[in-house]
Amino acid sequence: MEQFASEYAEYIQIGPGTDEYEVWKQSFEPRLGDLPDNVLRICAYGFTEILNNVVDHSGTMSAMIKLERSSGQLRMIIFDEGIGIFAKIQSALHLANEHEALLELSKGRLTTDPVRHTGEGIFFTARMFDHFTITSGTMFVSFRAGGDSWVIEEPNRSPSGDMGTIVTMTIDPSSKRTTKEVFDRFASVPGNGAEGISRTRLAITLAQPQGEPLISRSQAKRILARLDQFEEAVLDFEGVPDIGPAFADEIFRVFAIEHPSVRLIPIEANESVTRSILRARESSQNKDK
Repeated sequence: MEQFASEYAEYIQIGPGTDEYEVWKQSFEPRLGDLPDNVLRICAYGFTEILNNVVDHSGTMSAMIKLERSSGQLRMIIFDEGIGIFAKIQSALHLANEHEALLELSKGRLTTDPVRHTGEGIFFTARMFDHFTITSGTMFVSFRAGGDSWVIEEPNRSPSGDMGTIVTMTIDPSSKRTTKEVFDRFASVPGNGAEGISRTRLAITLAQPQGEPLISRSQAKRILARLDQFEEAVLDFEGVPDIGPAFADEIFRVFAIEHPSVRLIPIEANESVTRSILRARESSQNKDK
């Protein structure tokens, strides 16, 4: 593992008047002025989005910000001792557990404060960095560039303890990635009248944290919640051995009929899952005749 050549850490007070951009300008930007413009923009976007979430949602009175650098890696860490991101989502959306909170977060366009937030910050930030992690409550999850889905690194155990959230954002200083590239990849098609994120990608395994079989309509409805906000939803079935007829029917017939403007694109489905999807879609087509 590469050793960091320099480190900087600071505790900051959090309150209604905390300005995340001013914190960035005073504490981090002067230490990152030698970065290429594209990487500096990514760091600025990620830092301000995550710190703003702390200010508006965590309920904490202080936070620790940390910067670690080496020749081949840059890492920003923001740690607060507030309610915890997954506990906050679980409570606000009346979900059964923190795994369901992660499922909702992974879709994008999720916010517990729609007046002040679009729910797009974490969605985009996770895709800009080489490695993005959240540890909070019982959850320790990560998102890697090119992976396109969240991974539960260690179920039921988080180094953040019972309260608080730790977010880490890591990037190679020589990265060619740009904020525009990430925005454009998931943005609405120009001129279609929609705003913000129009495409999402969901790892179906997030709906089965204990490996339980996906057989019921209620399980399907948890996956489908809020997907009507998107134009396109890529459903990644990698690691899913099979799905039940009712589960498949709810997604690929019932939802598809009720929301014809949403393109459902299943990927990485094995032969068994593909057969279930095809049966549901053929049933829909037959009833249309």
